Formats: sequence, structure tokens, C-alpha cells
Amino acid sequence: MSDHLPPYAELLQLRAEQGEDGKGLFVMPFHDDVVGRPGYLHGGAIAGLLEFAAYGELTRALEGRGLRPKPISVTVDFLLGGKDRDTYAGATIERLGARIANVEAFAWQKDRSTPIASARINFLLAAD
Repeated sequence: MSDHLPPYAELLQLRAEQGEDGKGLFVMPFHDDVVGRPGYLHGGAIAGLLEFAAYGELTRALEGRGLRPKPISVTVDFLLGGKDRDTYAGATIERLGARIANVEAFAWQKDRSTPIASARINFLLAAD
């Protein structure tokens, strides 16, 4: 994952970490810029977190291949309301082809087995 994150990631105050499984994950702390209704995360902040997790995992997998991922479609399912605590997101590459990649991302708070949201993102793999 990149040491320099784009402005939207900085606004969300995302930080990149390595999970226990060795895969990358992002952490988004609860703060004023991610509040939707009082005490809960905004859906756009959760969706952004999921997209960064998916993009980060795919970028890591493509390292050295001269390909740049471009999102084609993003589908987000909101499962539970995000509360006022740190939120984590990780991603799994479901398919990595020559031109298309399919990535699934999950966001959770207390327990990884209880996601608050998930996303399926299809990427076009374009030459640099």
C-alpha cells in the first residue's frame, strides 16, 4: 500500500496497516468528518473506506506488472449501522484476469466476522 494517500483518504484519516493474516487493511477512526446521523458513520465514508481497501489490495497484487486499476462498477451493501468507534476494512481479490479484476471488500468494527458493509468492485486493468 502506498505511503502517500490521496486527499479523500486523508480527510477520512485512513491509516494503512497489516492484518494478522499478512494482508493489508485500512483503519478509519471515528471523527467529525465521517459522521452521518449523530453517533453513526456516514454511508459515503464507509463506501470510501471499502474502495480504498479494494484498490490497495489490487494495487499490491499488480505491483511490477505495469497495470493500473480503473473502477468499472462498485456495489456497496450496508449491513449494520457503523457506530462511534474505529472501522476496519480489508479486501480479497476474487478474480485477477489479464484485463479485468473482481475484488470484494468488507468493513467491520469490533469483530471481523460481523461486517457492517461489503462491496464488490470490478476493475479494468489498463496499461500504464
